[in-house]
Amino acid sequence: MSLAEYRTMTKPLPIEYIHHVSRVTRDLDKSIRFYCDMLGFQPLDRPGFNFRGAWLFNYGLQIHLIESENQAPPNTEIQARVDHIAFRVSDIDTVKRLLDDGGIEYVSRHVPDTGVTQVFFLDPDGNHIECGMYPPTITA
Repeated sequence: MSLAEYRTMTKPLPIEYIHHVSRVTRDLDKSIRFYCDMLGFQPLDRPGFNFRGAWLFNYGLQIHLIESENQAPPNTEIQARVDHIAFRVSDIDTVKRLLDDGGIEYVSRHVPDTGVTQVFFLDPDGNHIECGMYPPTITA
C-alpha cells in the first residue's frame, strides 16, 4: 500500500497506549540487571519461547528483551537525534548523580526554547535512553 493509499483511511487505528518496547541484546543477564537496577523495571512471567529473553515492567510500560548472538556490536557514541526511549523524570540532577554513581556516561542538554532538560545515555547494547524534565506545556 502506498502512502497516498494510507491517507484515504476514514479514521486512525484504535490505539490505546504503548504496551511494550522490544530490545535485542547480546547479553541478556547484563541487560536485565541494567533495566532493573538502573531504571527500576521488574521481571514479569514470560511464555516459554524457544529463545532466551525477559519481560520487564514499570511506569506502565513493558520492555521485552530478546537475546541474539547476531546482535550488532554496541553503539558507543551517545547521540540525541537517533531512536530512543524517553522517560519523564521529576529530578534531572538525581538522574545525573545516579548515572555518575553507576559509572554510566551521559550527555546532558537544555533546550531554552522549550525549557526541556535532557540526559541521554546508552543501555549495554548501545540503545539510546533519554531522561527528561518537560514543562507542563509539553506534557500530555
